Amino acid sequence: MFSGKSSLNLDSKGRLAIPSRYRARLEEMSESDVVVTINPLDRCVWIYPRTEWEIIEAKLRQLSDFDKQSRRTKQMMLGYAEDFHLDSHGRIRIPSSLKEYAGLEKEAVMLGQGNKFELWDESAWNTQHDEWLASLEDTSGEPSEPLQQLSL
Repeated sequence: MFSGKSSLNLDSKGRLAIPSRYRARLEEMSESDVVVTINPLDRCVWIYPRTEWEIIEAKLRQLSDFDKQSRRTKQMMLGYAEDFHLDSHGRIRIPSSLKEYAGLEKEAVMLGQGNKFELWDESAWNTQHDEWLASLEDTSGEPSEPLQQLSL
């Protein structure tokens, strides 16, 4: 569905223009409605088409509140989720709480991740990207089971 990397800028009002190559697909999938929330695993923001978010939201609601990690994930993802509709210029406003969480200032990187996008501060992305590339050079450990099953 969504793949590729785009370098973007947030304007002074915290608005971000979704790359034009994704806009028709977002219109088709969810009438240009998206949900923006925290990525609880990395310091970045997730942007879901509304229809994809509804699937994730249903799964989150099924998690037990008696499991601490499940409860924290629900609190973060549902608690920070905000609905947006792309404006006539294909923009959405990134809430200040999410900008702060992800360290977003002006320059950003958007990564297509299949059913969603990741939005990173460009500097944070470059640092994380370099760390991940360096870790690939360490071949001392075995790949996880899902990676072993991945056939390229």
